[in-house]
Amino acid sequence: MPLIGPVARVALKFFANREAGNISAHFAKYLRPRYAGTQELRETSFRMRHQVYCEELKFEPERASGMETDDFDPHSHHCVIEHKPSGNFAGTVRIVYSGSGNELLPIEKYCAEAISLAEHAPWDFPRGEICEISRLAVPDQFRRRQMDKFKGAATGVINEDSYSEAELRCFPFIAVGLYMAAASIALEQGINHCFVMMEPRLARSLRLVGIPFKQIGPVVDYHGERAPYYINRQVLLDSLPPGFKKLLKYVKDEISSQLGNAPINASKDPKSKASNVGKATSSVNFAI
Repeated sequence: MPLIGPVARVALKFFANREAGNISAHFAKYLRPRYAGTQELRETSFRMRHQVYCEELKFEPERASGMETDDFDPHSHHCVIEHKPSGNFAGTVRIVYSGSGNELLPIEKYCAEAISLAEHAPWDFPRGEICEISRLAVPDQFRRRQMDKFKGAATGVINEDSYSEAELRCFPFIAVGLYMAAASIALEQGINHCFVMMEPRLARSLRLVGIPFKQIGPVVDYHGERAPYYINRQVLLDSLPPGFKKLLKYVKDEISSQLGNAPINASKDPKSKASNVGKATSSVNFAI
């Protein structure tokens, strides 16, 4: 998954300098989370996904439309982050929800066999209380690729030539900000259980900033090493350090003010379980 960073190193620097309380201020000065509630913003998100997943990483085939979409988008919330000074968009993420047993999460449809901790399996929770974070993408103008280690990998080194020193201090938190945007929507929508397929190194970085996803299955080899992870709302709220709680509040306040026309993800029968949960399939792409 492309991410801005090195998240862990910069986060530790903030803590070491006792500046954790300033993270939100740095972020808010230059970056604004946007709920993609309009067709225009959703297409902006889809174009960023195409740039990263199709053109750069070659995880998906290029589309004539220049937009990367799939069957999960109709039952997803989409968020973008805007770079305030330029008006450009610095990242996107989606939150796939389930309104019924017929709306599976990507992890259920493609990666069911990768989940080994049955007590944390999405199909064992009410459908209206689960979601999956996926398709996180950060455009290349907000990072610089390092091609000598992993072919096609976006390692997220900051593009130091295009932005001020002050801006660069908050850019490593774009990925964290996207996760905060996803968390904000989940909190607003009454979603208690969140899943994601991600690289273990990203999970370790997120743990360092107070987002302790729990690994619920083995690492699988697909576009690099990825594993299924889980977190619930209480663990998130209890684990965030003060500086990142301020960041979550800023992001949540921004997102909440824009959620007026958001679709409701709760099913008519919230106790219903998923039907026809698929097995992991090697012939199709994991949702990333």
